Amino acid sequence: MLYLTLRHYEYICAVAQHGSLSAAADAVHVSQPALSAALSRIEDHLGLSLFLRRRGAALAMTPQGRLFAEKAQALLEQAALLEDPKAAGAGQKKLMLLCFSDLAPFLLAPALKALRLAMPEVEISHWACGFEPLINALSNGEADLAITYDLGLDAGFSRAELDRLSPHALVPPDHPLAGCGGISLAELAEHPLVLSQEGLSVHHMLGLFKTHGLVPRIAHRADSLELLRSLAANGEGVGISYSLPPGRMSYDGKTLCEIRVTDARAEEPVILAAHADLPETSAAYQAHGVLKEALSAPRSDLAQADHHID
Repeated sequence: MLYLTLRHYEYICAVAQHGSLSAAADAVHVSQPALSAALSRIEDHLGLSLFLRRRGAALAMTPQGRLFAEKAQALLEQAALLEDPKAAGAGQKKLMLLCFSDLAPFLLAPALKALRLAMPEVEISHWACGFEPLINALSNGEADLAITYDLGLDAGFSRAELDRLSPHALVPPDHPLAGCGGISLAELAEHPLVLSQEGLSVHHMLGLFKTHGLVPRIAHRADSLELLRSLAANGEGVGISYSLPPGRMSYDGKTLCEIRVTDARAEEPVILAAHADLPETSAAYQAHGVLKEALSAPRSDLAQADHHID
């Protein structure tokens, strides 16, 4: 019968730390096949899947694996203390929080503040990124939670709705649409548009037009929200954005008018995404509750700064 030793715990922690089987094998001075076989035996002994194994993809930790690795690391550090009382104390729990890049200026800092107040013992890392790397990081077990729009995530993730936002059309003050109190997608389709270049964003917005049998004219696809707003402010097309930074000005100092898109289907939820099977003893489980309470609507600043998908 296999009994787990400190060496086995070192194997698991090495994979969690280095993120690849080959790098972990080098770190613990064993061959890659030997490490792979040892990890399989450890999982069989525990009756848990600690790692995600996908053909053609790097080895990654499951949520259970990340929690187990945290405890294993603490055990190794406690063992080191027995041998050397001057050694560093047990490590902190760790948490990786992702945020969709256009939501990050509005929500990431409040999220970090809430987490650090509620969970001072947890080491919190964060990353603001686009949809594709965000989804990949969640799927590969590299991240615990994500603040994002409900785009591209499969049924393996839970979703807690934080708010629901409408897109807005952005035009300069002298544009014919500037005085409108609201606008439909059908009306927008009559004008050249400025959309984001972000893949899922574009698909989302084009899908909205398609549901109404509309084919929009795209004048520009912008690399960033700031560029989208500048193009719209300079009359290069009608910008469509869920993000409305305060001030109604583009980065180059031009005034923008914001017109709410009235189609109900255009509303998009902002969600807190997590693995569906978070262990209740994990830092991620506790953080989920903290963020849901701290970020859920009503939030006047979020409502006034509708965020950009496209």
